Amino acid sequence: MESHNGEANDLPPPPPLIAGVEPLKADETKMPLKPRSLVQRNGFGRKGQPIKLITNHFKVSLVNAEEFFYHYYVNLKYEDDTPVDRKGSGRKVIEKLQQTYAAELANKDFAYDGEKSLFTIGALPQVKNEFTVVVEDFSTGKTPANGSPGNDSPPGSDRKRVRRPYNTKTYKVELSFAAKIPMSAISQALRGQESEHTQEAIRVIDIILRQHSAKQGCLLVRQSFFHNNPSNFVDLGGGVVGCRGFHSSFRATQSGLSLNIDVSTTMIVKPGPVIDFLLDNQKVGDPSMIDWAKAKRALKNLRIKISPANQEQKIVGLSERTCREQLFTLKHKNGNNGDSEEITVYDYFVKQRGIVLQYSGDLPCINVGKLKRPTYFPIEVLQRSNYDAEPMLKACGITIARNFTEVDGRVLQPPKLKAGNGEDIFTRNGRWNFNNKRLIRACSVEKWAVVNFSARCNVRDLVRDLIKCGGMKGIMVDAPFAVFDENPSMRRSPAIRRVEDMFEQVKTKLPGAPKFLLCVLAERKNSDIYGPWKKKCLAEFGIVTQCVAPTRVNDQYLTNVLLKINAKLGGMNSLLQIETSPAIPLVSKVPTIILGMDVSHGSPGHSDVPSIAAVVSSREWPLISKYRASVRTQSPKMEMIDSLFKPREAEDDGLIRECLIDFYTSSGKRKPDQVIIFRDGVSESQFNQVLNIELQQIIEACKFLDEKWNPKFTLIIAQKNHHTKFFIPGKPDNVPPGTVVDNKGTTRPTHYHILHDEIGFSPDDLQELVHSLSYVYQRSTTAISVVAPICYAHLAAAQVGQFIKFDEMSETSSSHGGHTSAGSVPVQELPRLHEKVRSSMFFC
Repeated sequence: MESHNGEANDLPPPPPLIAGVEPLKADETKMPLKPRSLVQRNGFGRKGQPIKLITNHFKVSLVNAEEFFYHYYVNLKYEDDTPVDRKGSGRKVIEKLQQTYAAELANKDFAYDGEKSLFTIGALPQVKNEFTVVVEDFSTGKTPANGSPGNDSPPGSDRKRVRRPYNTKTYKVELSFAAKIPMSAISQALRGQESEHTQEAIRVIDIILRQHSAKQGCLLVRQSFFHNNPSNFVDLGGGVVGCRGFHSSFRATQSGLSLNIDVSTTMIVKPGPVIDFLLDNQKVGDPSMIDWAKAKRALKNLRIKISPANQEQKIVGLSERTCREQLFTLKHKNGNNGDSEEITVYDYFVKQRGIVLQYSGDLPCINVGKLKRPTYFPIEVLQRSNYDAEPMLKACGITIARNFTEVDGRVLQPPKLKAGNGEDIFTRNGRWNFNNKRLIRACSVEKWAVVNFSARCNVRDLVRDLIKCGGMKGIMVDAPFAVFDENPSMRRSPAIRRVEDMFEQVKTKLPGAPKFLLCVLAERKNSDIYGPWKKKCLAEFGIVTQCVAPTRVNDQYLTNVLLKINAKLGGMNSLLQIETSPAIPLVSKVPTIILGMDVSHGSPGHSDVPSIAAVVSSREWPLISKYRASVRTQSPKMEMIDSLFKPREAEDDGLIRECLIDFYTSSGKRKPDQVIIFRDGVSESQFNQVLNIELQQIIEACKFLDEKWNPKFTLIIAQKNHHTKFFIPGKPDNVPPGTVVDNKGTTRPTHYHILHDEIGFSPDDLQELVHSLSYVYQRSTTAISVVAPICYAHLAAAQVGQFIKFDEMSETSSSHGGHTSAGSVPVQELPRLHEKVRSSMFFC
């Protein structure tokens, strides 16, 4: 059986090399003379079958366009002039201000964003307004300096504080005039036009909506609101509750202004004792079985209530010692010369506070202070916090339609796919299969082995079935050299040590380095082994690897695994017919590289975890189905990629150079004359930065290789995380794959914005390219919701980001070496991929 089945001969060869073409390095690069501006739309598409749709947008109308919104800057201080830095306190203060000083404020309604901005319709009586506001605070508050054992508190002051039924807090509020925003900007948006004030005006009415939801007692999460109705909550297990609510925002579309409303879901930690949450989260029955390293990550930044004082605080970490062992210095209030003694947290709460602790003595303490000045509490005294027609819109003269908006769409024809032996693949509703078909370019799996970290998986049966299924798809799978089962004594060891021990077995017993390793994991998700294993294989040894955690092995499961293995080892599962012709509009005529760019950020609560930037690039032109990836770290939460062009002395260490060199070597030594960039994860407010910062870096990277090289660029933003949805009137069916709505706003599920187009795509050609790129995803047999290069960039960032457990080292990240960029903090660099796998689709 031949590993490629002869299909590779059917693929078009790359164009011949132009004599004398070699990449050169430029001495210097030049910045653009003036900032680039967003390209204007050059028309609408015409291809496709017309379809009538409705969308979850409600048209907005405006009666009074002559008024103005007045913007005031809000400055909140405590009575001693220290700034208020506690989130969530602003709304209560501003609400009390409005009640107390209604006459002085001309009975104006406020739209307050909860932070620094307040808006009114018409001006306040004074340009600068200063007030003193007294608010009763029943449960929360800043912990006084002497308020907890970690801050050397005398017991007397603690008892006095606990007996008070509530505290009153005095605030100083200053409202300073900032700007004047004409409501006529909304009127222009209703006509589908934008002015310099449009986004500001839309922001104001968005804030009015959020404030309306807050008044109804809703939990606000960005643009979404969640009401405390029991029917809205679903127990998801692991100590987490899902809460259903709504997202709402005003959107400027090509046909005018509309209110977009969508179903939204958030997750909150189930209210109750912290120890109960940890037991539920880790699925253990006894506190002695808790993994405190995992607990530390799970608890960080959660808000808790401390009983019996009923104070609310935020968790910053855990103590290194148990409650019985953790000492602090207790100062005696009436002692001479400031007498003090060393006492454990346990003894303080039991003997000084008279609190009975049943199980906290042998558990770590919760730190709600600071890392360098901790405030410790026994875990037993802590509870998770329980989160339980707008007049300003009427005053604006704004009314909102009650019915969905009707739109016209078009359904594009699905692209034709090719399998092995020249067979056609027929798609149905964006899906297809390889039943009785071979892959178009099948690899061979040889010199391989299996490593088994699972005690439950029958590895021998898995290997047998994999070899059989591979043969049916045209993949020649040899028998593995060996199956390495983990030593049972290692299973409770740290993940890195388990991986090291397994690799020692592999190196000792195999005759040479394997080309492929199949890794069987015990857990399907969140396995501690996954990151260290991938790092060992991809960064240190250059071995292609596939991780599996099978729960039920069938033909579909095995096929999906083989699709990934084939792509990683250099094969191709299917190709577009227009790739084999080649007949892709504009792309097949001249060498064209396609880039997908994305940045992934640390999970909420880990604001100091470095972000991961990834760029994937097409290779082997004229194909558009094969890619490779480059990945770097950058400053936490920074969305703009700063490592596209990184000159270091005479070399460029940036992401784009790696992509360009790989394209050159894999495409018959041809440099791309056209560069198509798909960028994910940026909002409208960041479009100009992508256009003038990121695109400029890419241009400089090209010039660094050859100063005379002037490729054409097309830059496209893809937005997946929007809330526009389309429906077929009167039918429960989903909108067909390939549906395009380009004349009244957005497409679904991905909204594409063309910021820059030097290549000169027509709307139909660009829509056909985007549609085709959703059918080249090698991991599955379905059309995906976004172009494959962006999906691959997300996968690459996620996988390489697992090489280092940043969340575990985030508290000490400042001590780690790394690189910096202007205005950013040092971040630890990721290990580079081994040269053997650098150009592979390791991320599949």
